Amino acid sequence: MKQYTVTGMSCAACSARVEKAVSKVDGVTSCSVSLLTNSMGVEGSATDAQIVEAVEQAGYGASPKGTATESENDKANNSLEQLKAAQDALVDRETPKLRNRLIASLIFLVVLMYFSMGHMMWGWPLPKFFNGNHVAMGLLQLLLTVAVMVINQKFFISGFKGLIHGAPNMDTLVALGSAASFGYSVYALFAMTAAQVNGDMDAVMSYMHEFYFESAAMILALITVGKMLEAHSKGKTTDALKSLMQLAPKTATVVRDGVEQEISVDAVKKGDIFVVRPGENIPVDGEIIDGTTAVNESALTGESIPVDKQPKDAVSAATVNQSGFIKCRATRVGEDTTLSQIIQMVSDAAATKAPIAKIADRVSGVFVPAVITIAIITIIAWLIAGETVGFALARGISVLVISCPCALGLATPVAIMVGNGKGAKSGILFKTAASLEATGRTQIVALDKTGTITSGEPKVTDIVPDETFFEEIGKHAGECHRKADDLTPYSSTDKALWSRKLLAIAASVEAKSEHPLAKAIMERAKTDEIAVAEVTDFSAVVGNGLTAILAGKMIKAGNLAFVSKFVKVSDDMRTKAVEFSKEGKTPLFFAADDRLCGIIAVADTIKEDSPEAVRQLKNMGIRVVMLTGDNEQTANAIGKQAGVDEVIAGVLPDGKEAVIRKLKKQGRVAMVGDGINDAPALTRADMGIAIGAGSDVAIDAADVVLMKSRLIDVPAAVRLSRATLTNIHENLFWAFFYNVIGIPLAAGLWYPLLGWKLNPMFGAAAMSLSSFCVVTNALRLNLCRVYDPKHDRKATPDRKNKTNKPNESEEKSMTKTMNIEGMMCGHCEARVKKALEALDAVSEAAVSHESGTAVVTLSSDISDEKLKETVEAEDYKVTSIQ
Repeated sequence: MKQYTVTGMSCAACSARVEKAVSKVDGVTSCSVSLLTNSMGVEGSATDAQIVEAVEQAGYGASPKGTATESENDKANNSLEQLKAAQDALVDRETPKLRNRLIASLIFLVVLMYFSMGHMMWGWPLPKFFNGNHVAMGLLQLLLTVAVMVINQKFFISGFKGLIHGAPNMDTLVALGSAASFGYSVYALFAMTAAQVNGDMDAVMSYMHEFYFESAAMILALITVGKMLEAHSKGKTTDALKSLMQLAPKTATVVRDGVEQEISVDAVKKGDIFVVRPGENIPVDGEIIDGTTAVNESALTGESIPVDKQPKDAVSAATVNQSGFIKCRATRVGEDTTLSQIIQMVSDAAATKAPIAKIADRVSGVFVPAVITIAIITIIAWLIAGETVGFALARGISVLVISCPCALGLATPVAIMVGNGKGAKSGILFKTAASLEATGRTQIVALDKTGTITSGEPKVTDIVPDETFFEEIGKHAGECHRKADDLTPYSSTDKALWSRKLLAIAASVEAKSEHPLAKAIMERAKTDEIAVAEVTDFSAVVGNGLTAILAGKMIKAGNLAFVSKFVKVSDDMRTKAVEFSKEGKTPLFFAADDRLCGIIAVADTIKEDSPEAVRQLKNMGIRVVMLTGDNEQTANAIGKQAGVDEVIAGVLPDGKEAVIRKLKKQGRVAMVGDGINDAPALTRADMGIAIGAGSDVAIDAADVVLMKSRLIDVPAAVRLSRATLTNIHENLFWAFFYNVIGIPLAAGLWYPLLGWKLNPMFGAAAMSLSSFCVVTNALRLNLCRVYDPKHDRKATPDRKNKTNKPNESEEKSMTKTMNIEGMMCGHCEARVKKALEALDAVSEAAVSHESGTAVVTLSSDISDEKLKETVEAEDYKVTSIQ
């Protein structure tokens, strides 16, 4: 999306006019204009010259914010300049200008009000020169009003310019109202001079009451007050974006030719070595090559607890090095840094429009012409009714100045801007205004298990030594593993030491394995400071286990089916293994020669905040579904811990998209995944949410990016979206309600019944405050507690199918059960499942390594030999097919 700065817009009618003009340009596929930031986002092949020309022909000004194509070095070199330009664009220059205009206007207005209302209504004294000299009083009021009109000439220039171009705006209403008051007053002044020449003093006095000079000036002053308050409040809505920009470091200390040099951050190139001392900001994204430290990443993630960093860990620009001296290699610079992408994402979201804004846009497009028409009809109607010209004109002017298209235009964008800023501070990034609106409407949340509900990294959860082995030959085992952990022979009752001995055996034999479960055991051994002994004759039996010689003993490691071929496994140990499997854990058996040493259970552990996040989503009335490639038993165990409503097991990454398609038939679906293997599902869902994507915020498939790897941010995003949507509804209600009530009152509709009539000055005051109220209401979103579930409410009930059960009328499919040897973990299951489901005749395969089976659902006939051939091609053995 190419960004442009647009000048000359004053209300929603202006932005609608610009959007309409640019959308007609050949090559433009989409155009979105933001009145709040005076910016425009355009997609398509049209050139800058074509876009700018279209805007200028519509009566406004435009200029591109940057160049569309730049080299990587250009991006790095120009990033600081572009950041400064972006910051400069957000500086509130309107408020000081409007303040100066208001002060100058008030100086003349106070004098004018003294001579008009003060003297005429309350008899305040005047200089003797004016005693009985009504014409002189009229001339003075005329001159004072002209001064106020000159000071506020921008209303007239913009208003009549829009009228000439066929695009009347709010300034047109103000200009017409003030000009009509002034014009009629000038007519009354000339009529007064004629009456005075003719000696008709009664007529002179009556014409004194026909002056509306004070209304003409007061309208301009009051609208200026409203504009100033509105500009100040609009400036507050971009505070979050400004604060992000202010985080950008200006300098970096790089090492070149062995010498440290302080240079502008623009001069840092990819691959440069830079150093960061304690207390300094990290200048660009990089990777630590030397040193350890703790980094405060709250600027990007909102998480105040420092994160420990060591060599090979990534660091991000604008985060703070708190403790150690580190040397890093630059990996992303300029516009490619995480901070720059966050700023771009928040800025782009502000430049887009939420679907709910379309109603206000359609109304804004015809609002001003409609108001002008109503004002003319009002004047004519009152004249026909027999009222004086002054009365009829006052009603028409009141209609013009009370109507406020600006409130309609600001109702949505100000709430979107504040909501986006609030989210960015919490590490929740909405890519577009539409995603901010739609997230709160979610009815079903589909959670990927690995990396979303769970940590995504297998960990050792249980260590169960075989008691008979350690009690009977504990000393021999100690001899066997003394090199593994340097412990002396031990008491046969020292069970804590048994666990260390078993872990030492496991770590020694798994040290040469690349299997994910082996890494989990090695990580636990490192944590428990267990030394690893050297093994010989290491052999990996694909899909079964490992064998190796440790201190002269043959060690076997693997699943129950593999280890039980060599040693006897007691019923107690078999029972424990079954219990582990039911809990979603993978039991690994270890044996030395002909004796079982014990079991180590490994599992992808659930994140601490996952159950609470799921609970909060359910309290919001959202159905939570977990998707996983694990077997049903393991999946159900994890699902039970998390508290989800439904578990869909045996789903491979390429099958998630089909599941999301089915869920969408039941309601609006948000898919939450890691943004890497889940791209098709994220794209298919109504709302794609990428979690834990702090290292790469530019995930094209996701609509919402959560910087922290915390599931609790999902209900927080929904909560913020709902609060923003509620705020938009409040703003739109006020904008429509104000005009629906105000225009009939100004037109004098209630005058025949209740005697109510509105002075144009009060109409202008009401108009000046309407936009201010809308913007101020949007600022309340800054008080939203996105992590507080106290005020959560149920979403609107889903009127679509409420179950995920298949239709009973669906054709029943034939199933076959295959008994398979060699599977030892979830990864083995995934390989078998993928191979089977690649067959055209297989619609689904439910695989379990614990039971050693694969239940295959067939959509057409296929021979047993073909099924067997497919599985054994993956190095597993099929013993039977039923």
